[in-house]
Amino acid sequence: MLADKVLEGDIQASARLITLIADESPRLTAELDRIYPYTGKAHIIGITGSPGIGKSTSVNALIEVFRSMKMKVGVIAVDPTSPFTGGALLGDRIRMQQHSLDKGVFIRSLASRGWQGGLAKAAINAIHVMDAMGMNIILVETVGVGQCEVDVARFVDTSIVILSPGTGDEIQVAKAGIMEIADIFEINKADKPGAKNLAIEVEGMLEMKNFAPGEWKPSVVLVEAINGKGIKELADQILKHHEYLISSGGLDKRRKERAKQELIGAIEDSVRDHFYAMIEQDQNLDELVDNFVKRKANPRSTALKVIGQFTKQFDKAQDSAA
Repeated sequence: MLADKVLEGDIQASARLITLIADESPRLTAELDRIYPYTGKAHIIGITGSPGIGKSTSVNALIEVFRSMKMKVGVIAVDPTSPFTGGALLGDRIRMQQHSLDKGVFIRSLASRGWQGGLAKAAINAIHVMDAMGMNIILVETVGVGQCEVDVARFVDTSIVILSPGTGDEIQVAKAGIMEIADIFEINKADKPGAKNLAIEVEGMLEMKNFAPGEWKPSVVLVEAINGKGIKELADQILKHHEYLISSGGLDKRRKERAKQELIGAIEDSVRDHFYAMIEQDQNLDELVDNFVKRKANPRSTALKVIGQFTKQFDKAQDSAA
């Protein structure tokens, strides 16, 4: 099994397994069953923000800092999907090339494939693979669609929202959604005019929020990622937040919620796949659609009938198994 080599830290085997994950291979269940007991140790960090804000540059700089601390680092970069191949438009070799020969770094690009929330569906299981490999830090860089990226907070331990002056982020400060998921705010391109004012705006927004005693208050870090300035301070805040999560019990709470969301997603995927298989087997999907077009039926009542058929088939399968 590929999983056995993954547990030994084999990068090539891990890359192949993540490819199977992205392709939704039928081999996945057994492979993931093998590695899952060895997961739950890595610190997972989400990096989100608008396109062109400097997410990749920040990730690249963070890799250097964490490697200087002798930590193994995994990177999952979720990229826009190619309309021709379905693959990621940006590849591993384009990103962070200077780390390609470092055996303590594993970088993988994944296509978003239409997923909302900035995270590829495959990213969740890719996190498990890197965790099982023995990565201490896993950086998850989202696709970069601004306000829609809030889902990242559900699947990471620490969320970093990157803002930058002169890109409309001054307006973002007044918005809900992406601004509410941050554990840490990174003000990138801090050498530009308006950076300090943006940091003051964010801090002012945080002052307006009522934090419970002992609750984590998001920090604001000024960074010039391209020059590496402020990155050590950013990494220190990441580790400080991780320590807070452990001491407050928040880490267990977040991971329980993450497991819940992952389970719900897996159930939804399985049910949907079974429905598609059943409809294709009956070869009546076109007929159902024609009924909608001719207004002979509405989608809701037809869906209830299909669900009834599915339930009967499921019951028969359960009886046969018994």
